[in-house]
Amino acid sequence: MNRVPLAERMRPQKLEDVVGQDEIIGDGKILTEILRKGEPVNLIFWGPPGTGKTTMAKILAKEYQADFIEISAVTSGKKDIEAVVERAKVNWNLKTRTVLFVDEIHRFNKAQQDAFLPHVESGLIILIGATTENPSFEVISPLLSRSRVVVVSPLSKDGIIKVLKRAAETEGVLEKIDEEAFDYLAELSGGDARSALGDLELALSLAKERVDVETVKTAAGKKVPGYDKKGDAHYDNISAFIKSMRGSDVDAALYYLARMVEAGEDPKFIARRMVIFASEDIGLAGNGALSLATACFQAVERVGMPESGLILAHTTVALAKSAKSRATTDAWYKAQDLARKSMGLPVPTWLRNAPTKLMKELGYGKGQKWEAGFHLDKNYLPDEIARERLFGAD
Repeated sequence: MNRVPLAERMRPQKLEDVVGQDEIIGDGKILTEILRKGEPVNLIFWGPPGTGKTTMAKILAKEYQADFIEISAVTSGKKDIEAVVERAKVNWNLKTRTVLFVDEIHRFNKAQQDAFLPHVESGLIILIGATTENPSFEVISPLLSRSRVVVVSPLSKDGIIKVLKRAAETEGVLEKIDEEAFDYLAELSGGDARSALGDLELALSLAKERVDVETVKTAAGKKVPGYDKKGDAHYDNISAFIKSMRGSDVDAALYYLARMVEAGEDPKFIARRMVIFASEDIGLAGNGALSLATACFQAVERVGMPESGLILAHTTVALAKSAKSRATTDAWYKAQDLARKSMGLPVPTWLRNAPTKLMKELGYGKGQKWEAGFHLDKNYLPDEIARERLFGAD
């Protein structure tokens, strides 16, 4: 007979047993208050994998004395949604509430999300969605406006160790596991309690006598941190990388670079962002930065990984340590804004091209000489915006 996985056996049955969510559970916190008032609320749980989103949804449904229906947006389609609605209608007639938990709700397209709307609005379904992606971008506005977004925090290392020790004690194997093994399991987990418990369960099955660090290494294999190249982790890491270089924090810039490289980020994407950064944030303060970043991009294209990691690190350090100036960037944004507002203004006649005799007679190109550095003591902007100053202007 197949045994229920350890992570499932250890699933908390009460909110107060959920680890690491002190921001949303406890006196005066949103989930505790929702239960205290006894009035179900549509919720969107937003947070990393293995942090208790499904667990909290099940606890809420149990407290509501509701029928709990769980579907995954990855494997469910239109027929599944229709079946949920029919079941909810039966529950409604039986005076029973229906909680629909949609895992990875961001993977439902707009039409599928729209299908829930009338039933959520009528109260037929209490919707609890779970997503690892920013719901502002992935969940349709009508659903968001009818729901409370609850941010679920990644578990700290101490939180993961607490979950692991609780499981080991419950299973009666706490004395068999080295303290260093708990520490290493927590390090590997990336804040994912489900992953940590899965590794622990496998380590226990492999251990001859005790679970030590080597047993955990064998059980876990080479693990790559969760990192969806199209998800929030992708954007959060590149954002932290750019901001660290902007703040001239070399250590932080190298750290976020290493995180991206270890997670398998496209090195050309990183190099491309450094080219932009060199022009945008360093600009005239370090004229060689753009050339260096461009050379880095070309080198990464030609050399490939893993050697390109050193090239990226070299360029990262140089850009982070460089003086910074946004004078050109600010001037460019002002120029774009001014251009949008004044596209209809004519170019001054004396600046126009004069390929014909008539144009010359009309004053086109008047006073111009084809000499290097030639300058006329006139305002080169159209008269209506002649007083505008873009570069170096406050």
